[in-house]
Amino acid sequence: MRESTSGTRNRIKAVALELFTEQGYEKTSLREIAERLNVTKAALYYHFKSKDEIVSSFVEDRLEQIDSLVAWAEAQPPDRDTRRELIARYADAMFTDDHPSVMRFFEQNQTVLKSLAAGQQMRGRMMQLASALCRGDDSPAAQLRAALSLFAVHSSWFAVRTPHITDAERRKIALEVADELLARIGQPETGKA
Repeated sequence: MRESTSGTRNRIKAVALELFTEQGYEKTSLREIAERLNVTKAALYYHFKSKDEIVSSFVEDRLEQIDSLVAWAEAQPPDRDTRRELIARYADAMFTDDHPSVMRFFEQNQTVLKSLAAGQQMRGRMMQLASALCRGDDSPAAQLRAALSLFAVHSSWFAVRTPHITDAERRKIALEVADELLARIGQPETGKA
């Protein structure tokens, strides 16, 4: 029985992600991806014409998730409860499926991603998400806290180096740190002269 087109595409994406993370984007060729999949390069080209197209497919999935989160947040009041729920929903998306692998890929291939259209789109959407987190407080401190709360979720994958920590524990720590940052958004700044 033949594998479905979407199943084949998902297999290609999984193997490419594995190789891009192991070897780096620039050092991985389409030939190597095809060999690992045990298919011809022509069969791979049928689904993806380039490595950029494969990366774009990772990013498209994430962009849709972020767009949904931003739309949800914009329909809510700009308060702490909304911020907490938004970062929790974002963490839920980050801790499911292949997202941790995609985040490792993004982290390890930042230089390449800056030059790819997909990387630029992802950066733009992350800024929209940060803006949704600080909606109602456009101060520079709120903008930074919102961005750092997202980074708390991302960096939990590489900054928390405790052996044998579970994903649930990692998520809990990330959300605690994010909440500390988000709690100050919308609050008057103290200590200003």
